[in-house]
Amino acid sequence: MQEPSVRTSRLAIAGGFAAVILVGGIGFILGRGTAHPSPHPQTPPAITAPSPTPAPGPETAGLLDRAALLALAGSAADAFAAGDPMPTGVAEAAGKRFDLLLPFGCGGPSAEGSTLPLRWRYDTAAQTLRVTAETAEWRPREWNVPEAGIDAIRGFWIARPWSSSGTCPSQTGQAMAQGMEPIILPGQTLAIAQFLTGPDRRGDHAFTVVQRVPATAIDTSRGFRVRLIGRIARVPGGGPVRCIQPGGIDQRPICVIAASVDEVRIENAASGTPLGTWNQRTRAGGADAAASQSEG
Repeated sequence: MQEPSVRTSRLAIAGGFAAVILVGGIGFILGRGTAHPSPHPQTPPAITAPSPTPAPGPETAGLLDRAALLALAGSAADAFAAGDPMPTGVAEAAGKRFDLLLPFGCGGPSAEGSTLPLRWRYDTAAQTLRVTAETAEWRPREWNVPEAGIDAIRGFWIARPWSSSGTCPSQTGQAMAQGMEPIILPGQTLAIAQFLTGPDRRGDHAFTVVQRVPATAIDTSRGFRVRLIGRIARVPGGGPVRCIQPGGIDQRPICVIAASVDEVRIENAASGTPLGTWNQRTRAGGADAAASQSEG
């Protein structure tokens, strides 16, 4: 037998590789012919980055309640005590509507003959409830405003300005003496008032409700409250809030919020029931005429 030469071996190896390539190519072609056609390519959905969440903007201006008015006055007092200009938010409050609650009578009925501006009494024998809210009156110089053009300044002190609650504290939570006059500190620190001129100068001095009602049908556990509804106004020659410090820089500022009051109500704080209402239409008849509508 003849031994294969080197040349013959190389030819054999090359032929083997060629055969492998030929068989593989034929198989690839046959495979493509028998394979199922691929579906039409689909464009992948576009992926968009989520839009950034907008930063929260300022709250929409709405009805200012007791808490908002206390905050407004606090901001004004802080700026005044520091000798800074009034904050923008204070100046921009002019014209906004408000609904302010002034609770009173928390310690029970007032003593007979009391002259407190906010008071109530119940006559058991006559089964008659009498509730009175009298406005305070100031002279222009007391608020350091020019007297020219101001005929009267009338309004209410806002008692307990550290509390935003529109009712007296629960008697189950705090001990309160019954039938005693409340202790009035040497000076109140916050008031709300109308700076009256021209045809509005008369205004109303007192609002009185007299009702016949059985003792079992009235709940006085949370006292009563005055509700003032209107718009923030401007102190003549100034902004919505005027502050003073007659005792010097070590005294807490005393401030007044200027207002245009559209409606005054006296309500039973426990139930929220209005006992008497005075508005622009009834003012022409005076406070007593309006109060007579609530007698029953």
